[in-house]
Amino acid sequence: MTKSAAFWDAAADSFDEEADHGLRDPGVRAAWAGRLAAWLPEGHLDVLDLGCGTGSLSLLLAERGHRVVGVDLAPRMVARARAKLAGREATVLIGDAARPPVGDRRFDVVLVRHVLWALPEPEAALARWAALLRPGGRLVLVEGRWSTEQGDEGLPWDGGVRAVDLMAALRPIIADLRVDRLTDPALWGREIDDERYAVVART
Repeated sequence: MTKSAAFWDAAADSFDEEADHGLRDPGVRAAWAGRLAAWLPEGHLDVLDLGCGTGSLSLLLAERGHRVVGVDLAPRMVARARAKLAGREATVLIGDAARPPVGDRRFDVVLVRHVLWALPEPEAALARWAALLRPGGRLVLVEGRWSTEQGDEGLPWDGGVRAVDLMAALRPIIADLRVDRLTDPALWGREIDDERYAVVART
């Protein structure tokens, strides 16, 4: 197991305690359901959820009748996602979001939340994700730029990617782009003062 997989595997038990991870609060859950409905085309779609974690967004998608494939690097995250999605038209695979183990399959939507910033070769991943879309498909990237405390020393740690940088990386791949700012506290279960956004790219 890679160091990254081990880190997220260890986080699986407490991952859903974050309001925007577990979506246990009805208001937070409804806020994300509304955003997903706004970002996705009409109809019952084939959706690839990369870095799906414990499967909370995958479950929202499956509840709307979409056919979902989730991918996550951490086996314990995958186990939790499979439990959430039991009985739904959904599959959850262990694999690297940067190189999804989906073979020749193509999707109407590729959804990626808070993953790109952690990848060593983000531009290559963006190109692979775009190639997984059918004509007219949508790439939905939920990202942000934030600062938090890390480790026992409580030292500041910056993570994420700025919207302007992500847009610049995407333009050579997909020209039809828009940015939605995600400042609504209902999405996060609290007020935020950092950059949160989604980029919706259409082939």
